[in-house]
Amino acid sequence: MSKKQVGEVGIYNATELGVGKMLILGCQHTFAMFGATVLVPLLTGLDIATTLLMAGLGTLLFHLLTKGKVPAFLGSSFAFLGGYAAVANGNPEMFPYASIGVACAGLVYLVLALLFKLCDVKKVMRYFPPVVTGPIIIAIGLILAPSAITNCATNWWLAVIAFATVVIFNIWGKGMAKIVPILIGIFVSCVVAVIMQLCGVEVFTQDSLTALREANLVGFPIKMSNSVFAIKDWTLAVNAIIAIMPIALASMMEHIGDISAISSTVGINYIASPGLHRTLMGDGLATTLSAIFGGPANTTYGENTGVLALTKVYDPKVIRIAACFAILLSFSPKIAACINLIPTAVIGGISLILYGMISAIGTRNLVENQVDLSKSRNVIIAATILVTALGFNSIGGITFLIGSASVTLTGLAIAAILGIVLNAVLPGNDYNFETEDSSKTQTGVNFEL
Repeated sequence: MSKKQVGEVGIYNATELGVGKMLILGCQHTFAMFGATVLVPLLTGLDIATTLLMAGLGTLLFHLLTKGKVPAFLGSSFAFLGGYAAVANGNPEMFPYASIGVACAGLVYLVLALLFKLCDVKKVMRYFPPVVTGPIIIAIGLILAPSAITNCATNWWLAVIAFATVVIFNIWGKGMAKIVPILIGIFVSCVVAVIMQLCGVEVFTQDSLTALREANLVGFPIKMSNSVFAIKDWTLAVNAIIAIMPIALASMMEHIGDISAISSTVGINYIASPGLHRTLMGDGLATTLSAIFGGPANTTYGENTGVLALTKVYDPKVIRIAACFAILLSFSPKIAACINLIPTAVIGGISLILYGMISAIGTRNLVENQVDLSKSRNVIIAATILVTALGFNSIGGITFLIGSASVTLTGLAIAAILGIVLNAVLPGNDYNFETEDSSKTQTGVNFEL
């Protein structure tokens, strides 16, 4: 491939770029997922090293179960924060019970995966047409948007520098520089941050600097006291399972939206092949594996979908390289602390683009599938999804009781359910799912592990 084409056309076989460039691309995906992935353990009190290890292992497991076809990275899920708060509420002694609840929630994915496997995919996908999945994808990006602005607000100068650097190199960059704009943006803005720190402007907090100094170079990433093997009271375990398992409903709806977004980005119908039954199974078992050893639930990451859209490098092998980097980082608290030193504003500036890319992908999904928004049914479905997703998300979703357990449905889960129901009951559903779209794979791409 010529240098002129790099970053301008989709690259489905990254080996043509060379091993060195593939490693750099994998590193870029690692940086993209890092901020959000470590934020979940910071919010819940779980171990960061375990989280990184399980993100890497979960991603590799997902790729194994999906025949290595889907370029998805699995990071920490925010959907289960309410479950951790309800069961553990920051108490380390209760982490094993929250973990067993999340592990069982991951197994719920297998039920829906079996449904997709047993039923004709065309019949099942009539419930998930572009008029439903498109707005869901748009909502995913819009829901993430406030966190990007909040991060930017910590230092707008750094955020603008990171944002501008990514845009400049992605638009006017040549060769490799065009497909690693995120790494360049992080590097340039971090250099500026160091200069600002030396000039007396506090960019790096004392806590983060202290954590870097005190972190060990090598460490064991699994904290067994958080794992399900530390459970002593099975009555508490059953209560935790009842409280957390229903959250799987929300995360499964998000999963379908994410796979739709990746399919739209790459131009390959992953819903048809390897099929939603495989992607759901991969996501669910990755979550169960993580929770068993004290890690958070896993989920397909929108940040990395944004990287795919930005770089146009779609080879799943690059994602697997990122997974290996995450595993290596989990064994080095020093390196993880160094990456965690990246200013929040820099992450915010990068996220402005990545989150916007997700919403743009949803819009493109509607356009490419020629969804007719002159039809009242389509407008009603799309409007309901967007308004309920953003509206309920702003108030923390809906919380209700199942027995003595408190269950929270996120705004996105509520929107997905309403969209699916409206699409099913309103007349005029003429969507015909085309399985032959899955043949749009590129010659010479090796999808096997």
